[in-house]
Amino acid sequence: MNVHFSVGGDLLLATMQVKPSLKDKIKDAQDKDPYLQKMKTKVQEGKNDQFVIQNDGTLMNGKRMCVPNVEELRTEIMHEAHYAPYAMHPGSTKMYRDLRPYYWWPTMKKDVAEFVAKCLTCQQVKAEHQAPAGKLHPLSIPEWKWEKITMDFVIGLPRTFRKHDAVWVIVDRLTKSAHFLPIRQNDSLDKLAELYVSEIVRLHGIPTSIVSDRDPRFTSHFWGSLHKALGTKLHFSTAFHPQTDGQSERTIQTLEDMMRACVIEFRGNWDDHLPLIEFAYNNSFHSSIGMAPYEALYGRKCRSPICWDIEGLRQLEGPELVQETVDKIQTVKQCLKAAQDRQKSYVDKHRREMDGI
Repeated sequence: MNVHFSVGGDLLLATMQVKPSLKDKIKDAQDKDPYLQKMKTKVQEGKNDQFVIQNDGTLMNGKRMCVPNVEELRTEIMHEAHYAPYAMHPGSTKMYRDLRPYYWWPTMKKDVAEFVAKCLTCQQVKAEHQAPAGKLHPLSIPEWKWEKITMDFVIGLPRTFRKHDAVWVIVDRLTKSAHFLPIRQNDSLDKLAELYVSEIVRLHGIPTSIVSDRDPRFTSHFWGSLHKALGTKLHFSTAFHPQTDGQSERTIQTLEDMMRACVIEFRGNWDDHLPLIEFAYNNSFHSSIGMAPYEALYGRKCRSPICWDIEGLRQLEGPELVQETVDKIQTVKQCLKAAQDRQKSYVDKHRREMDGI
């Protein structure tokens, strides 16, 4: 950690710069790895354009740091990406896609899969999700961020010291970015309305539509009147047929798995860690949009300790970042359309039509 002081007028300014030691440990270990040393020699001789050597001597595979064949070092990276509170036990595919932009070693995908398979917490919490009956009816893809959202509740959680026993899940249907709000199952409608305005409207404005199941909270006169006054049109799934938007279902399932892991890890104070669970969800790769929700929302992933000082996190100027964000939204729409088509085709083959719908 470096601290720099500068004086401006009557003000003394302190700038703190944090540099984790992981990059230095990898660089030092590269010098002892025969294979990576061979690659360095080829780069220096101009015989390999896949690898590059940075000014400080670090060997990179493109923009990915080459991790030497040191079991303790590779395990440290995987442990951080899986067990840290800001990661919260991702599956092997998600974990690999999160690490892949920043690190490289020849057996990385296989090693990640084996690492996750040995996690006892994951073995306990990964739910077996059974497909309900009924064909899938995909919703139209939104035009912009937080224009159309979906809501649901995760209930039946252990009561915390703050008396929370449920999580209110609010998801943007375009970027898949989400907010996880701790609540009490007996919270009044007034309390939920205040929370909705302070946590969602404050950050994202008023959505044009909301998709939810037929929870009494949403069908109440108060809730409907509130959203009508705000200009929101409530859309409800068909009665006893809540699988209208399969991707939203999957988000809830993902959160439920993460919450189970959190309860096992932290027990009675899971709500203390809910902000990091939200971060882990939003900063992890989602196959339906081809990137992390944060990347779709802001134009790039948020920095985390596992990729703190990697060159792949390049600096973008304001106009460039705006254009890249717009371009990513177009990519997201294309990925969502392809994912919807694949999902509907697969699900409809494995579900039967429901009688009386």
